[in-house]
Amino acid sequence: MCSGGFAKCLGISLMPLAIVCVLCNILLFFPGGKVVDKENITDEVWYFGGILGSGVLMIFPALVFLGLKNNDCCGCCGNESCGRRFAMLSSILFAAVGALGAGYSVVVSCVAINKGPRCSLVDPTDVNQTQWEYPFNNGDYLKNHTLWSECKQPTNVVSWHLGLFSVLLAMGLIQIVLCAVQVINGLLGALCGDCCGCCGGGDGAV
Repeated sequence: MCSGGFAKCLGISLMPLAIVCVLCNILLFFPGGKVVDKENITDEVWYFGGILGSGVLMIFPALVFLGLKNNDCCGCCGNESCGRRFAMLSSILFAAVGALGAGYSVVVSCVAINKGPRCSLVDPTDVNQTQWEYPFNNGDYLKNHTLWSECKQPTNVVSWHLGLFSVLLAMGLIQIVLCAVQVINGLLGALCGDCCGCCGGGDGAV
């Protein structure tokens, strides 16, 4: 497969991943599927790892990758091959931006998973008491599920928090891998032209 076509496949793969990350981050604003006061939302949700890191910063590289197959950067002095090589080379920069964004999301997700959610430690039937805090330390709740009962409300907030941040973590790692693949693909495209099988055959254009 030519480097431009392969980049398009990477772009197609990155788009749904970015959308999933944005949706996960939005859902985290509703812990346990409930509407709560903004001061009771876990701090890491406000870092927008899924919306900005794996979302917005990933959409731009994905769009660039999608257009590489037909992008010759207007050619270089009429040389289409030169333009395509430059386009592939420039895609490395966008891939790096995407990898940094996904890396940011991964770091935020790791911190959030280790820290655990902010939740109420007071039984929901006691309407006169409110006590929201982080009841877990250094990921202790990950191995000891009995600790989850310390969070009285919102209902199922621990599994909600852990599940969504785990998805963000997994999606971010996949995005980093795909961006790293495009860095290699971009280098090959810049060195060999759009199709490496045409390296010794002049312009290398499809």
